[in-house]
Amino acid sequence: MLYHLLLPLRDVVAGANLFRYITFRSAAAALLALVISFVIGPWMIRKLRAHQIGEEIRADGPQTHLSKAGTPTMGGLMILVAVTIPTLLFANLTNFYILLTLLAFLWMGAVGFFDDYLKAVHKTKKGLVAKYKLVGQLILGGLIAFFVLAYPALFGMNFAARATTTTMPFLKNVMFNFGVFYPFMVIFIVTGTSNGVNLTDGLDGLAIGVTSIAAAAFAVMSYVTGNIKFATYLNIVYLDGAGELTIFCAALLGAGLGFLWFNGFPAQVFMGDTGALALGSALGTMAILLKKEFFLVVIGGIFVVEALSVIIQRLYFKYTKKKYGTGQRVFLMAPLHHHFEQLGWHESKVVVRFWIVQVLLVLVSLTMFKVR
Repeated sequence: MLYHLLLPLRDVVAGANLFRYITFRSAAAALLALVISFVIGPWMIRKLRAHQIGEEIRADGPQTHLSKAGTPTMGGLMILVAVTIPTLLFANLTNFYILLTLLAFLWMGAVGFFDDYLKAVHKTKKGLVAKYKLVGQLILGGLIAFFVLAYPALFGMNFAARATTTTMPFLKNVMFNFGVFYPFMVIFIVTGTSNGVNLTDGLDGLAIGVTSIAAAAFAVMSYVTGNIKFATYLNIVYLDGAGELTIFCAALLGAGLGFLWFNGFPAQVFMGDTGALALGSALGTMAILLKKEFFLVVIGGIFVVEALSVIIQRLYFKYTKKKYGTGQRVFLMAPLHHHFEQLGWHESKVVVRFWIVQVLLVLVSLTMFKVR
């Protein structure tokens, strides 16, 4: 909104010309998101405590987590507010990259909120039934695929010519075309990333730390993809208007760091499905719109491994139970971060080491731009 209000006044209002630059607006969005988190964080935690909206700890989880019972949850509302307000203020709201990413972010945030509300307020043990949560993810994926296929020109002519394609890592001037399978790919990525972040959200500061680092990577990717000079130099696909996503990523980074202030060990608040599903869907949507779906496997490597650990654990348990009569496990406990806890690692050690791995994955993903 400030972008639309002040940019036309650049010849009249001193400093309004700065709103021309994505770099300035991104920095402002990150700073404002951080400030909003710091301001509303303590108030929100008090309100959640007052209404007794606390986390219920699984009895079959790590015993060290039992002391966390009652910690306020649904803190993802803080993230939703801290990301949305700066994006609305500093982004170009006629840009369809921004509009669709915000839609995905708020859509899954609403689905997650409903799930958290049922668990924390109505004390429904499983919250929103899994199939209904899946329906929300499928509808969102379908909507994104619909807009990309039916109205590709809304994203720009560069995008329209590559609607169903994606960048191939390590290969120059090669784009992979999903063709008729494109809608299924979109649905798979949106569902997979939102669930992946949700599964990773099991230790204080883990999911938000990993997501913030991923947001920084997507900020760089958005900026160079939407800048014709950088895109030409790196020999990557140029998408006019994609640079605007840098502002959303910056807001996500600022909000993530602000939330981490309260979510770091020992956590004062948990994000719940409200935050986890929203963050995952936003990352997946940006990867789709930037034509970097394969890069997401590296940037979101932590989420991929966490999700795979759960799938492997369940499948192997069912297989061995059917074959031998007794279920066996590959990991001491799934998701993977709990496996390391069972090995005797302190929660903080697991979190910091996962952050380090995430930084390495981001560096690898960024080098993939040039090593082609």
